[in-house]
Amino acid sequence: MSDSRPVALDAMGGDHAPHEIVAGAVHAVRERGLSVVLVGSPRVLFEALADHDATREVPIVRAEEALAMDEGALASLRRPRSSIAVACHLVRRGDACAVVSAGSTAGVVATGRLRLKAQQHVLRPAIAVRLPTLPRPTLLVDAGANADAKPEMLVQFAHLGAAYAELAHGATEPRIGLLTIGSEPEKGNKLVKRANELLQSSPGLHFAGNVEGHDLLTGKVDVITTDGFTGNVALKTMEGAVRYAFAELRATVEESRLAKLGAALQRSRLRELRHRLDAEAYGGAVLLGLNGTVVIAHGSSRAPAISAACQLAADMSANGIVSRIGDRIATTHRSHRLW
Repeated sequence: MSDSRPVALDAMGGDHAPHEIVAGAVHAVRERGLSVVLVGSPRVLFEALADHDATREVPIVRAEEALAMDEGALASLRRPRSSIAVACHLVRRGDACAVVSAGSTAGVVATGRLRLKAQQHVLRPAIAVRLPTLPRPTLLVDAGANADAKPEMLVQFAHLGAAYAELAHGATEPRIGLLTIGSEPEKGNKLVKRANELLQSSPGLHFAGNVEGHDLLTGKVDVITTDGFTGNVALKTMEGAVRYAFAELRATVEESRLAKLGAALQRSRLRELRHRLDAEAYGGAVLLGLNGTVVIAHGSSRAPAISAACQLAADMSANGIVSRIGDRIATTHRSHRLW
């Protein structure tokens, strides 16, 4: 399945915008064969494209405003013509297949909800992040869109993640885990205890039980559902631990000639491991539950990560993630009227 419509790339969002964003767009077009349209200040973007001799390869859509990285959700109301708002409008109008932005997560989530609206019966859109487990990635949902959640939302996040796992990872019956402080059903606060009860009786879900923080990278389940506050803390803790481990490994290798020789012999395996654990290699997080595909890249993304995010967005759109979620939520809503 393919979609000839371009990916709308917010060229003004991110710590290294617009130059790294433009470089990522050029890479996506030339190396991945994707169609990309840049959204932002025409003068600035034209000059950046000229540096790559790509002014005829990547079109530009005007958006004079931009959300700053430190701006929150309210900025989506204050800046109705921001680059992320215009990108969402292109998707809503059918002129683009998906949105990619490395801008403020709060701003992207708020703007996406305002411009694209939540799908029918979806209580709250949620951020899904791929964790680098084997043999296939594990999805963490929600990773930061909803700091406060209700038990019914955690069940719905599981459905959103299950749709993603089926579509992108080929999971025929995704195993669902509920993130809490113990494997026993009675462990946790009121939120997760009630969510556990609902998950056990929810149609269309293979609930494997509770999981703990040390299960994040074990591949024990295909989808881990949690509230956005807990999910974001868990995700950033894991990312920090991975960076620390690699820094310590590098320091250890540099301590002796023998260690350097051993590392040289294992160079390809170490490079492969580092790539698998690199969050930017996955392209970003997907904001699920909207009437449009939205991918949120890391704020510090460089060109390769932006290119990967464009690929992820194009693939998710072409494979019909929005309709897959719509069908799953509609079926569940008719069955039990949970929402």
